[in-house]
Amino acid sequence: MAADNTSSVTEFILAGLTDQPGLQFPLFFLFLGFYVVTMVGNLGLITLIGLNSKLHIPMYFFLFNLSFIDFSYSSAIIPKMLMSFVSKKNIISYTGCMTQFFFFAFFIISECFILSAMAYDRYVAICKPLLYMVTMSPQVCVFLLLGVYGVGFWGAIGHTCNILFLTFCGENLLHHYMCDYLPLLELSCNSSYMNTLVVFTLVAIAIGVPIVTIFLSYGFILSSIFHISSTEGRSKAFRTCSSHIMAVCLFFGSAAFAYLKPPAILPLEQDKVCTVFYTIVVPMLNPLIYSLRNKDVKLAMKKTLGRITFS
Repeated sequence: MAADNTSSVTEFILAGLTDQPGLQFPLFFLFLGFYVVTMVGNLGLITLIGLNSKLHIPMYFFLFNLSFIDFSYSSAIIPKMLMSFVSKKNIISYTGCMTQFFFFAFFIISECFILSAMAYDRYVAICKPLLYMVTMSPQVCVFLLLGVYGVGFWGAIGHTCNILFLTFCGENLLHHYMCDYLPLLELSCNSSYMNTLVVFTLVAIAIGVPIVTIFLSYGFILSSIFHISSTEGRSKAFRTCSSHIMAVCLFFGSAAFAYLKPPAILPLEQDKVCTVFYTIVVPMLNPLIYSLRNKDVKLAMKKTLGRITFS
């Protein structure tokens, strides 16, 4: 174990979302419902895109991976969170905590960059429609996806290594429902300004670079839309981007509010509520946003359900 030489803590107790006994079972069933909807929605979208050849285009290639990422990091967090509602002590080993944090960081950072890749895809589709299939060739899409997961992996390595240098001297009650960086930093007995600076720098890069890419893409998209003469053409272009814009605002808005601030501004208890939104609510809403507001997905769903019913 990485911390045996420097830390006396071999396990953590996750405090959970709340310590009020009357709320434990209602919250258990609420978040269990969220998890079921998240699993069904994201796995359903993955299956739908995989089964329908008309959805085998770059836009849905990235949506397929967004659903995979949402499914994965929800599965890394929610099952352990549910345990805190039904057990007196929700214990996680030091190794388990570091593993959970690594996968959480990997998928969260990957989501930031998959959303920016989707913005670039929309930019090419609207601003360079005649060159779309050439510019967004399968090779380019795979290259972008490797970049997304590559940045996610190395970002997670950076965050996790930063935590592994922390020492935990005895107190092991983690005031959170998962292993997140700021609660671990608060619990450690050797955290320094440098540790805080590293995490804020890495988070600023993980959020800042994709946001700049998204803003630039939509700047060019808006410029192109305003040059479209027909009202119908403008409306169609806006509809093409609306689902992605909603997903970006929900995810980056809540993530930035949770991390890009000094810890003293928001108490840890309220910070947990912010974290719930982008770790649990957003992955649940993404499939609904992309399916209910997308004609291609709704049509593919009707055809797939029709084939199943006919069979």
